[in-house]
Amino acid sequence: VQLVESGGGLVQPGGSLRLSCVASGSTLDYYTIGWFRQAPGKEREAVTCIGNNHGSTYYRDSVKGRFTISRDNVKNTAYLQMNNLKPEDTAVYYCAAAVGFRLCVISLFGSWGQGTQVTVSS
Repeated sequence: VQLVESGGGLVQPGGSLRLSCVASGSTLDYYTIGWFRQAPGKEREAVTCIGNNHGSTYYRDSVKGRFTISRDNVKNTAYLQMNNLKPEDTAVYYCAAAVGFRLCVISLFGSWGQGTQVTVSS
């Protein structure tokens, strides 16, 4: 499956962005979808994942209550709604896919998008 992210940009603290991840080459029904991020000088980290069964989600503690992951299997697209953004959310955000149900662990995801930059600054 090929993944293309969009929706990043520059936003002030407290603002919102919605990232999209469009898949091609395969249907997303069979995949766990994850959003990961990498800030300058830091390792890539898991932000949130949603299992292929729709109901199972994971969020890292720092984004709970602010970020929401969702998927539209008809549109073959996954989304990351980010509210109340903070400067520490600044990073390149990557969408990734793993066949079947997978834990939100970077090494388990085999398909990656190119990333989209999110910058939170006043």
